[in-house]
Parts: sequence; structure tokens; C-alpha cells
Amino acid sequence: MRAPWTSLDDQAVVVSRTLAMDAVQKVGNGHPGTAMALAPVAYTLFQRFLRHDPNDASWLGRDRFVLSCGHSSLTLYIQLFLSGYGLELSDLEKFRTHGSLTPGHPEYGHTLGVETTTGPLGAGISNAVGMAMAARYEKGLLDPKNETDLFDHNIWVICSDGDLQEGVSAEASSIAGTQALGNLKVIYDDNRISIEGDTHVSFTEDVGARYRAYGWHVIDVATLPDGNVDREHLESAMIEAQDQTDKPTLIRLKSVIAWPAPHAKGTSKSHGSALGADEVAATKEFLGLDPQASFVVPADVLAHARNVADRGAQLHEKWLADFQAWSIQNPDGANLLSRLRSHELPENWEHVIPVFPTGKDVATRAASGKIINEIAKVLPEFWGGSADLADSNNTTIEGGESFLPLTSEMAGANPFGRIIHFGIREHAMGGILNGIALHGLSKPFGGTFLVFSDYMRGAVRLAALMNLPVTFVWSHDSIGLGEDGPTHQPVEHLAALRAIPNLAVIRPADANETAIAWREVIKRAKPAGFALSRQNLPTLDRTLFASAEGVSSGAYILAEPATSPDVILIATGSEVSVALAAAELLAQESISARVVSAPCLEWFNEQPESYRESVLPSDIKARVSIEAGVAQGWREYVGDYGSIVSLDHFGASASAATLFTEFGFTASNVVAAAKGSLAKSKQRK
Repeated sequence: MRAPWTSLDDQAVVVSRTLAMDAVQKVGNGHPGTAMALAPVAYTLFQRFLRHDPNDASWLGRDRFVLSCGHSSLTLYIQLFLSGYGLELSDLEKFRTHGSLTPGHPEYGHTLGVETTTGPLGAGISNAVGMAMAARYEKGLLDPKNETDLFDHNIWVICSDGDLQEGVSAEASSIAGTQALGNLKVIYDDNRISIEGDTHVSFTEDVGARYRAYGWHVIDVATLPDGNVDREHLESAMIEAQDQTDKPTLIRLKSVIAWPAPHAKGTSKSHGSALGADEVAATKEFLGLDPQASFVVPADVLAHARNVADRGAQLHEKWLADFQAWSIQNPDGANLLSRLRSHELPENWEHVIPVFPTGKDVATRAASGKIINEIAKVLPEFWGGSADLADSNNTTIEGGESFLPLTSEMAGANPFGRIIHFGIREHAMGGILNGIALHGLSKPFGGTFLVFSDYMRGAVRLAALMNLPVTFVWSHDSIGLGEDGPTHQPVEHLAALRAIPNLAVIRPADANETAIAWREVIKRAKPAGFALSRQNLPTLDRTLFASAEGVSSGAYILAEPATSPDVILIATGSEVSVALAAAELLAQESISARVVSAPCLEWFNEQPESYRESVLPSDIKARVSIEAGVAQGWREYVGDYGSIVSLDHFGASASAATLFTEFGFTASNVVAAAKGSLAKSKQRK
């Protein structure tokens, strides 16, 4: 039963509006208008609907809140302050300044109570879809017979016109409807204003009809005659949304940006700039406040708002009592949950990582598929799928069943299935994977072709920014995919992905490098992306070459000549075999070549300088890198006297063998490059 709305609640909304104005006015930049208009929306949500405990922001039983329109970060910060999450008035006064807890956009891991980093529009909605999917999957791990509501909670979102214009939100919303995510509640702030003015210059569709077509429940809430949010009708809509458990809900809320500023309301100017001292003063006067006072929060208003912590504590206490009873009755589930919450792995889990025998060529995508299935046997939290390319990416967990709602008529449908069918929606897939990881208990992966990593780059970047344990499986990693031609042959993609900080890009040379790399990815629990071959590659004989354990160091000496090396050949993926063949040809001419396999340059760069020096000694200037992609990035490793065997143009439609020969990825061409590097290094001397 919700407490009656009081005059103190009205005052808290007024305080929320004025704090939004004051914070932006003080720093001189920001987005005040939406935060002003949405003050009653966010306050109602945090005070009366959201299941949360400000004293424990990581409470497992909490609802999640996603501010998808991250530019309106004050909408969230002000409620975190009023609710008692640790933000204080001084933090709002430091809005958008260096080192503050209130940066321009919400940042996950930086400010307590922020569930995800938002700002790139549409990202928050796709994250929320992932959170809603994760909640259902985790329910299946812990309570498959639905004997408790301990693991049932809602994902609330506030989004903007801009969010719904971005294609990623359409992709994610479509799959949310297919998945019948009844735990997803989205409040759409339909204020018809963006930076360029009225959104109808570009955005005129019937959004409600679109979402109904997706399979969502849609509720419309109009503004009051004076332009203020109709809070009472909004609350009724939120109650209706809570009661709707069979499909996601979109509350289409009409609002007037910057209400009640007398001149700025309803204008694009209020979207992304300070209102100005005169307008702020006039707005405060309209609200019955001292127009000259700033950052004023009456003690009784703050005390009233922070009573929400008592409500949260009571909910949490009840949840804990029920949880303790459940733990006694379900010891296996309790043990699993304890392990998942501590981010521990089962003892000796890595023993399932296969060792691939020599004598049979295996595509690294095929090897990865076998490894995924072995990992799945010991890690129930491990699940994923692909963007309609499962058979090509080898991302299917055998017997895992399709993650689909009870209402689905598809064969193999299971609401707790381990196989996610993302459809041809790469960007949403990335955002959903991020949301699954953010939810906290499971390990997601998702696959597509490497060339289509472009479609999901924004989500990949956010995974790296938030340091999320998401694994991207990108197959068809080079011109080696052959006849599909240049539209499908990645050229610049490895370099582009390596340019993203905090993302490990892994291009293994054979099946056993793939196995060790997967082991490392699971252990490290950080953002990583595999670049895997379509074509079969030789499984290297480790009695002749170094152990694949070297993968854990990112790059390692795979083959060492009998005498001190004259030249170092550095290669990744399918080109490692080319480097080995070149080393044999060089040996016939009494040129000693060390072959270094470099499956993950990011892991190599993390190693101590002593190790890196042992693999790439600074006194050996003759070096050759071999990778079927652009040269960018390799000069760092080969130095001024090195040669780079690369592909700095688009590919063509032909067989892999033809293309590798045509474009110089041959042992003879590497030999020529090595000799050229040797000649340059000798001239130096």
C-alpha cells in the first residue's frame, strides 16, 4: 500500500526541478530541460515504485533502473541524492567537473546507484532488455519451478525521443516483444524536442502503434492543461505496468521540456544549455521560491525523501528472511548462487578445456564451438547465441534449448533456455549482452561475422568502457572466407577493434590456441572478442613447437631456430602457418628466423617488460609482421627496420587459397620481406 501523496512530496519535486537548473547554471553547461520536466516522474518512481535499498545498492532483489537518456543525468543524480545513496548537495554543485561523482553522463562503477553507463542514445534500452532477459535466465538457474518470488523483479527505464530514433532501440524492442519480457517497464518521455527543435522534422511515426506491433503493452499519458506532467495518471499507468507481466510495457508520457520555465519551456534551447540567470530566477519565482537562492533543500523535504530508505530496508529485511528460508530448503541452489555472486569458478573447471590432436586441420570457429560446449557442461551461468549465424559462428550449446517465452510456439522453446536467438540485430545483440553482464550473475557470449562488428561497435566500446565480462565471437576473420567477397571480408576490423581501450582482441593460430584463449577469457572475466577462421587451419604439433600455454601471455615464441635469430616473424591467426613455412625456407638459406605467435596483443602488452623483451629482443631489428588485415598498429612491433605483410585494400571474390597467393600471404613473399628487413637493419649498422 502506497502512502498518500503529501505537500512534502510536491516540495520534493520542486526541489528536484530547481536543483537541475542550479547545477547546470553553476557549471555553465549541461541538459537542464529534461531533468526539470521529468522531476515528478523520477521522484514518483524512486519513492513509490522502485524496489530498492539505498543502504545496499547491490541488493540482489532490487529492481533495476536505467536512465537511457543519459544526457539528462541530473534526473538520476538528484533522486540518488534525495534517496540517500551517498550523493550529497556538494556533489550536485560539482556537476560535470573533473573528479566529481556527477559526471556529464551516468557512469557504471563510478557513482553508487548507477546501473549502467548511458549517453549513446538507445544503448540504455538495449541494456535493459538484456537485464530483463538475464533476470529470467537466472530465475531458471535458481527457481525453475517458480516456488518463490525472491528472484522476480522489474527493470524500469526512462527514455527519450532520441533513444527511440536510434536503430538499436528498435532492434532491442523488437526482440523484447518476441521474448514477452513482462518484467520490462519503459517510460517514454515524448516531449517532441531535440537539439534541432521539434522532432517532427524527422520523427513522425506513431510510436505507440509501432510498439504494439512489437508485442508491447502501451499506455498513453497526456500532460495537464498547463503543460505539467499528469502525475496522478502517470502513477495509475505505472500501477498498470507493474500488473502487466505477460509482455513489456511502454508508457508514452507527454511532457513539456523545461517546464515551468516561462520562456525556455518547450524550446530546443533548454535541451542542452544553461537557462541563464534571469530565466532560472523567473522559474523559481513562479514556483514560489527565493529567486536569488541556489541549491536550497529544506531539511524537512530531504528528511521526508530519505524515508524511502526505511521502505527499502523493510523490503530488504523481508527478502532476507525469505532468502534464508529458501537457502535451507534449496542448498544446491544456494551454493550455486553463492558462487555466482562471488564470481568464483568451480574447482578444476578448466579440466574440460579440450586438447586437439595433430593430424587434422580444424577451423578455429569449429574449435571454438567445441570449446563452448565443454565449458557449458561445467558453467551453468554460461549462455549465449548469435545474430542469426549460429551454424557459421558455432555458438550453439548442444541441447541447451532456445531461450523463448512459455507462449512461444517454436520447437525447443524454453523460458530458461541457453541459446539466444538475437536475430539479425548485431547492435542490439551487443547492448543486450552488456545488459546481461550488468545484471551480474551470468556469463554471456554472442557471435556474428567479424566484418559485422562494425554494426555493433558502439556496444563493444561500452562493454570495454564498463569493463564487462562479455565475450564477442567473431568468425570469418579475413579474406580466408573466400568467395563471399569484399563485402564480407574484414580488412580494417582487427586494427579498429584493437584501437578500443580495454578490449582484448584474440586471433588464435590453431585449435589449441583457441582452447587456451577461451580458458583465459573465462578466468579473466573482462571484455574480449575472438576473431576466428572460416577455413581449416593446421593443428600445430606441440612436440615440435612451443606449448599453446603461451597464449596466456598474449604472444610467445612458437618456433626457435637452432642458432641465434637473425629475424623475427610475428604472425596471428591463419598467417602463423605461413610464418612457419617461411622460417623453413629461410633456414635453407642459412637465415635463422624466430616465429612468434601473437594471438592477443593486448595481453602481450600487459606482460612485464622483461618478458616482452625476451620475445621481441630490442637488439634484433629485422622483423616481419604477417596479418591479413591493414598494416595499422604493426609498426609498433616491427620497428623502423621491419617489414609489414598486410592487406591495405579490399579483398575480392575468389577462393581463400587464390586470395592468399594473389595478395602476398605466402611463405615466399614473407621470405622476401624478411630479407628486405635484414638488409635495412644491416644498413643501420
